[in-house]
Amino acid sequence: MQETPHQYTKRILSYVQGQKPLRVQQATVKKIERLIRPLTPQELRKRPAPGKWSIGEILAHLAETELVGGYRIRMILSSNGTPIQAFDQNVWAENSNYARQDPRRSLETFRILRGANLALLKSLPRKKWRNYGMHAERGKETIARVAAMYAGHDLNHLEQIARLAKQSQRRGK
Repeated sequence: MQETPHQYTKRILSYVQGQKPLRVQQATVKKIERLIRPLTPQELRKRPAPGKWSIGEILAHLAETELVGGYRIRMILSSNGTPIQAFDQNVWAENSNYARQDPRRSLETFRILRGANLALLKSLPRKKWRNYGMHAERGKETIARVAAMYAGHDLNHLEQIARLAKQSQRRGK
């Protein structure tokens, strides 16, 4: 059974509870680099099961999600209360052909976009963190909530990458 938007939000925010979202986001790329450093290109592209994403596909997803997040943040800053469109990550994965993208290039794209988005967030005056957009599925989301969601999203995918990397290393022994 698929999660409702409320269930998804609750789960994602639970990952980041008690942590500083920008610190989590700042650390993500280096954590991913450490996890994937020993893996071969084949291991990065290996799907754990039919219909499940490989590490490479997760990296492509993180890069595209960071692009979306940066756009959403900038729209909210430019037009308080702006509508925020939802998207189907599986449709994006298929249409952007995540399975054929170079995993290390996806990570580099993610690193660059994340750096730009963090620089913007760190430069915001406190009052701008209350600016909000109206997400099509989840309702009102402030910049602070968006930052926390992206940090939780990072931690969710870091868990997946760590699990898949560990499985690859066990198979390789």
